[in-house]
Amino acid sequence: MRKFVFATGCVLMTAIGISAALAADIAPRARQAPREPLYVAYNWTGAYIGLNGGGGWGNSNFSAPFSSNSIRTSGGLIGGTLGYNWQAGQMVYGLEGDIDWTNLRGSGACALTSCEARNSWLGTARGRLGYAMDRVMPYVTGGLAVGDIRTSVAGVGSASSTKAGWTLGGGIEAAISGPVTAKVEYLYVDLGRGGSVLGSDASFHTNILRAGINYRF
Repeated sequence: MRKFVFATGCVLMTAIGISAALAADIAPRARQAPREPLYVAYNWTGAYIGLNGGGGWGNSNFSAPFSSNSIRTSGGLIGGTLGYNWQAGQMVYGLEGDIDWTNLRGSGACALTSCEARNSWLGTARGRLGYAMDRVMPYVTGGLAVGDIRTSVAGVGSASSTKAGWTLGGGIEAAISGPVTAKVEYLYVDLGRGGSVLGSDASFHTNILRAGINYRF
C-alpha cells in the first residue's frame, strides 16, 4: 500500500512539473501581440477601357418658320470608354473619352405640321477630378461633347448636322474585383443647334444617366 501511495505521489509531482514548464513556455508567447496583415490602399493610376450604357431625356426646340414649343426627347444609349487616371495622395486626375450609339428622339407640333428631333450618336472628351476613398471614388467631370442633330419636318424634308457642344456632370466609381471597376454617372449635354430644314434648325439638350464597367491595365 505504501508503495502504491509513493508511486502515485511521484506521478503527480511529475505531472505538476510538466504543467508548470509548459505554462512558463506558453506565457511569454501569449503576451506577444499578433502581427497585423500589411494593408495597401487601392491605387487608381493607370489606363482603362470599358463599356457603358443607359438612357437620356431632354428637350429640343425648332426655330422659325417651323417654331415649336419644347419637344421632349428620350431614349437609350450604349458605347465604349477609354481613359487614364493619375493619383496624387487622395486626389485623382483623369482624362476620359467615349463614343455611344444613341436613340434619343422626340416629336411634336410645329407651325401647321409636325417636327422631329433626333440624336443617333454622341461622343465626349472630358477631364475628371476624383477623390479616392480607397476603393471608392466620387468625381466631377466636364468637357467637349460632339454628336449629330437630325431634324425632320413632315411634308417638307429632313436634315442632319454634326455639332460640338459641352457636357458637365459627376459620378461615383468603385473597384469591385482585381482590375475591374464599376461606375454610375450623370451628364448634362448641350449640342447647341443644328439640322436646318428651310432655315429652321433645332436645339438639342439632354440629361444622361448611365452605368459602366471598366478594366484597368
